[in-house]
Amino acid sequence: MAEASVARYRDVAFGPYSAHIDVAANGCVHLAATDPLRDHPKAFTEHLRRWAGERPDAVFLARRITGALGTRRPWLTLTYGDTLARVRCLAQAMLDRQLSAERPLAILSGNSLEHALLTLAAMHVGIPVAPISPSYSLLDPKASRVAQAMQRLTPGLVFAEDGDAFAQSILQAVPPEVPLLLVRGSVPGRSALNFEAFVATPPSSAVEHAHARVHGDTVAKFLFTSGSTSAPKAVINTHRMLCANQQMYAQCYPFLETLPPVLVDWLPWHHTAGGNSNLGLVLRNGGTMYIDEGKPTPDGMAETLLNLREVAPTAIYTVPKGLEVLAQHMKQDAALRTQVFSRLQLIFAAGAAMPQSVIELVDRLAVETVGCRIPMTMGLGMTETAPFAISHHRPGWQAGVIGLPAAGLEVKLVPVGDKLEVRYRGPSVTPGYWRQPELLPEAFDEERFFRSGDAAVLIDPTDPARGLRFDGRIAEDFKLVSGTWVNVASVRARAMAEALPFVHDVVVAGEARDRLGLLVFLAPAAASLATPEGSGSALTRDPGVRIWTQRWLDGLAATGTGSSNRVTCVMLMDEPPSAGAGELTDKGSLNQRAVLKARAADVEALFAGSTHGGADTRVFHARDRPDANPVSAYNDRAAS
Repeated sequence: MAEASVARYRDVAFGPYSAHIDVAANGCVHLAATDPLRDHPKAFTEHLRRWAGERPDAVFLARRITGALGTRRPWLTLTYGDTLARVRCLAQAMLDRQLSAERPLAILSGNSLEHALLTLAAMHVGIPVAPISPSYSLLDPKASRVAQAMQRLTPGLVFAEDGDAFAQSILQAVPPEVPLLLVRGSVPGRSALNFEAFVATPPSSAVEHAHARVHGDTVAKFLFTSGSTSAPKAVINTHRMLCANQQMYAQCYPFLETLPPVLVDWLPWHHTAGGNSNLGLVLRNGGTMYIDEGKPTPDGMAETLLNLREVAPTAIYTVPKGLEVLAQHMKQDAALRTQVFSRLQLIFAAGAAMPQSVIELVDRLAVETVGCRIPMTMGLGMTETAPFAISHHRPGWQAGVIGLPAAGLEVKLVPVGDKLEVRYRGPSVTPGYWRQPELLPEAFDEERFFRSGDAAVLIDPTDPARGLRFDGRIAEDFKLVSGTWVNVASVRARAMAEALPFVHDVVVAGEARDRLGLLVFLAPAAASLATPEGSGSALTRDPGVRIWTQRWLDGLAATGTGSSNRVTCVMLMDEPPSAGAGELTDKGSLNQRAVLKARAADVEALFAGSTHGGADTRVFHARDRPDANPVSAYNDRAAS
């Protein structure tokens, strides 16, 4: 068996990887793909019409029947033919109620067959749909962000799959005159339309007339930003954006057109990666999506594993934590990894911070199972780019590499402080934010490039064709009291490189201070570090965990080259990050700014070394003479 690091990759067709690159005297870098963007439909549901005609009996969507997660339950399925027929009925029902861009469809609940049908039906006749994060309803008793969204949208119809689950949010945030649509349950004091009756509406010629009027500039969706520092903004997504974006993707990954994609996917549809990219690429290429109600967490993974034992995916699109958890299970389960790798063509890492140790583990397991590595690739995009924008569609991806612009898109790197901000221009870029024209001057520069807030650098300035490397978020970086800039992404990546698998994530602190520290969230694997002496005490105070933490911190401090990257103190967090407080995004990643804001007292304690006047045993300070034993060796012993 060949070593995993040099083993061949599975033979997968990738598109051209080249760009016109110009480095200007003012420090700006202009990049554009040499491959021109090919033709694409003007309306996104043309893909549905195509497959309903060519493959009407092929399964488009599948979801398990309602029941306890992690238990085997039958799949409910929708074929392409059935989907189009129901879409036309639902579209007629919406037209009857005079929904429009001024009175769009708002969706409160998560991924489901009904959610997909309503989305496609609205888009089919030019009615925008606004999927809203379920966490806004379920984790906030006041539903304040839902109320903000309702004020921005003035919806003509609000859908929730389960009226009982969303009743409190609806009563708090949805005006009483707005009609409700439910699959089951009820909302006290509010009448509601029933989904089954809604979908039984006979379609008329009005549906096809309305569809014929849909064009590239027709609004398809409003996708809300996270709103971690302000009220969520409604990003306008047009049909041109969605259609162009999927064409860009197909030109970078042409294997999707010859092997219809099969996904087992949990990424939420109110987010651009799940609802635009993943659901879109399945529809565009005539594939099948199995809706996964699991999550990349120790508790939520049971449902995902159940699904993957039945369905072999052709591609996996997930966040780094999701792949890490899956890889650990495959490491212990030969049957699972045989199934997962059997026809897997691609692993797309939806996050820039995939640890190298996870990449190496996945490579090793694939080589042991199918004799080759599975191409793992990466890119960069955002809600405002629909999202696919920059892509490293080549095997041999390394952490942080994001590649070159997709076909049809221009990228400009502009000096901002000591970084280069990524800016976009092209058919997949948003025209702006719904009912907030005052934000346009801030969002776009003088050449109509969208300011992303992301930073990137050339991998090799002497060979620009190698592409770009992600360089963090400009807004996350900060200055020490000395005026020295701190690159948060690089500090975090270096800290995590030696911390896995015992640390879930870290948050970098130190703005306006003289040194750097970390707030540390332990992973379940940290329990393997615990000692008998610590039995009954919190994991953050266990002697074994404390020994490992001190050695890890000492190693970080010893390898730091200056105040901008030398970590001198860490605090172990007793409480996990809270989605309700905005500390977690819907993809499961940490919101750096939100964590620092919500845990301001912990940050003070981290740098003071005490809380409430007493020593906090969760705080560690780097020693001047660190232990000679490298933390990586300690990791190996503990993991075994």
